[in-house]
Amino acid sequence: MNGIIQVFLLAMTPVGELRAAIPVGLAVYRLHWLVVYFIAVAGNLVPAVLLLLTLKPLSDALSQRTKWAEKFFAWLFNKGQKRALKLQGRQSTYWALAAFVAMPLPVTGAWTGALVSLVLGLSFKKSLLAIAAGVFTAGAIVTIAAKTGIAINQYFGWLALVTVAIILLAAYLFFHIRNRKA
Repeated sequence: MNGIIQVFLLAMTPVGELRAAIPVGLAVYRLHWLVVYFIAVAGNLVPAVLLLLTLKPLSDALSQRTKWAEKFFAWLFNKGQKRALKLQGRQSTYWALAAFVAMPLPVTGAWTGALVSLVLGLSFKKSLLAIAAGVFTAGAIVTIAAKTGIAINQYFGWLALVTVAIILLAAYLFFHIRNRKA
């Protein structure tokens, strides 16, 4: 039970989110992958809902209290509204939000997705659905990657795991450099 709570709380953190919670649940607490997946997804969705509900009233309250907050939020929301006008009425905006949240990379995830939604002034319901779709997808990606890493480590040892990571990094750098030259 302690592992489930730890996974849930770790998934709520802004930096770790699913990228930390799922590997910890699988490797440290040795919980079943399906339990870890759903607990981590639920934990990651809690702050997204809270942020979507509270960020706008919080920014309004801060803007009324201090001059610098008023200037900052006016600048931020004006910049976001200009971008949102270009995207107005397009469902692709929500698909892009879902894809952004689904990428299990640093600075992507439910927290950032909620902030993007606020800045662009997107609909609460549609944003929540897009963020949830992204969280479910990211959870699947991280679960598969973590299970694969654990299996490689278990059957071949940590040296093989490091070798696979180095090969993947080298391939990424090779293609990245090649595409930049083209």
